[in-house]
Amino acid sequence: MSRNVVSTPVATEETFEFQPWNLKTVKNHILPSKSPSSTSCSLHHEAFHKLSIPHLPDMVFPDNVLRIQLSNGAGIEFNALDALKLVNDKEDSVKVAVAEAWNESRADMNISHKVSHPFDWTFTTDYRGTVLGNMMVTATDSRIDMEKLKQKEKILFFDEIHLYEDELADHGCASFSVKVRVMPSGFFVLLRFYLRVDDVLIRINDTRLYYEKDNQYMLREYTSKESKTKDLKVPRVFWGDPNEISHHLSLVHSIHEKLEF
Repeated sequence: MSRNVVSTPVATEETFEFQPWNLKTVKNHILPSKSPSSTSCSLHHEAFHKLSIPHLPDMVFPDNVLRIQLSNGAGIEFNALDALKLVNDKEDSVKVAVAEAWNESRADMNISHKVSHPFDWTFTTDYRGTVLGNMMVTATDSRIDMEKLKQKEKILFFDEIHLYEDELADHGCASFSVKVRVMPSGFFVLLRFYLRVDDVLIRINDTRLYYEKDNQYMLREYTSKESKTKDLKVPRVFWGDPNEISHHLSLVHSIHEKLEF
């Protein structure tokens, strides 16, 4: 008698060595809605469902990570759990009719946390990465040379890691992901939270991290941009393209830092 065996997806890992840095990416399956039997998955499930927000995004990738680290442990990583810890758990960021529709769409779902109090249902986060080990973070007047980054260079390593996503009950989209590329001159990271609430607003929170070869520091720049859709002067077709619409949003806040090691 044959027996069908359901196998657990295996995580994919990639590593790349660049000067003193080890860059590692991990990609795995979506967090299940119910606790799985394996110990490692159960621990992840428990950690995420202990978050102070009463509901998680539709799709969360608990194991996905980009980690950039020195041999002494210093560095930075980007993961979904630390990002969701920064979601406002006390009030809505977009108080419009679609918030009620979002709540109603979750009312009958079999989840461990009911939507019982106001929180940021758009899952907006200002997460800029998790600093590891002995890294000194200070404000700086230095800026990432974006024109230099536009120059054509050989791509030695590239990856994109999805952290979480939600369709906001078909009223838009919230997504959070990180991309990394390594060139002969250094490496560049773009961590992006993109939010579109249909016919209401578009918001993009970007963190850019740049390391130039032979430097003893990385530059980190955070920008938060937002505009109401009624104020946008570009065709609607561009609203769903974060790379394009980012140029047309109003700057709300920015932070410039130097990460020294």
